[in-house]
Amino acid sequence: MKNNNTKQNIKNSAAFLFNTKGFAGTSVREIANRAKTNVSNISYYFENKAGLLEHLVSTYFESYIAIIEQAYIELDSRSARECLILVIRGIMNYQKENRHLTRFVLREITLDSTLIREIMTTYMTKEKYYLQAIFEKGIHQQEFNSIPIPYTIMQLKGMLSMPYLYPQYMAEVLHIMPYEMYVAEQYSREIEKWVNHTICVPNERVKEKLLRIPVTI
Repeated sequence: MKNNNTKQNIKNSAAFLFNTKGFAGTSVREIANRAKTNVSNISYYFENKAGLLEHLVSTYFESYIAIIEQAYIELDSRSARECLILVIRGIMNYQKENRHLTRFVLREITLDSTLIREIMTTYMTKEKYYLQAIFEKGIHQQEFNSIPIPYTIMQLKGMLSMPYLYPQYMAEVLHIMPYEMYVAEQYSREIEKWVNHTICVPNERVKEKLLRIPVTI
């Protein structure tokens, strides 16, 4: 248990420092000091700072994709509309709970590095597959309008990442503070409005019914 706590403390400390000081501006010793451990433990678990970076980005996207995959699995028993809301609420909660790591990772993937390209190729393929399946079922079942799926996925991804890439814009335009604990619920509702008014076919009774369904992951 102690070893697991040490490893998690290192990851949490690195996520905080990488977010606030940047990857290049953070030293291994600073991470060790914040985690209250020895530098040797970072070498033991991750080899070096680059290994720690790779681990953080990979594990972040493993959990991120798992949320979308679970919503995809739910297609057998739920409507496409419900599954899409599962994705929205699940990702917003995950990002809120890991806000420092989320902001750092989202900034990091804007850099065209070999590491990011290698990691993102796998996860982007899975993400596209699951989301496309949800949208295709929605269109086929006439829940969704006939929308251009690739561009709709891009719009959705942009909205989900907005609070952590552009926090000041969120505060000025929507009056939502990204680091407040209520942001996931409040902002999820804003995205759900977009789903109801842009993606879904007009059917107020279906919308009203959906909004009363408790959807959790």
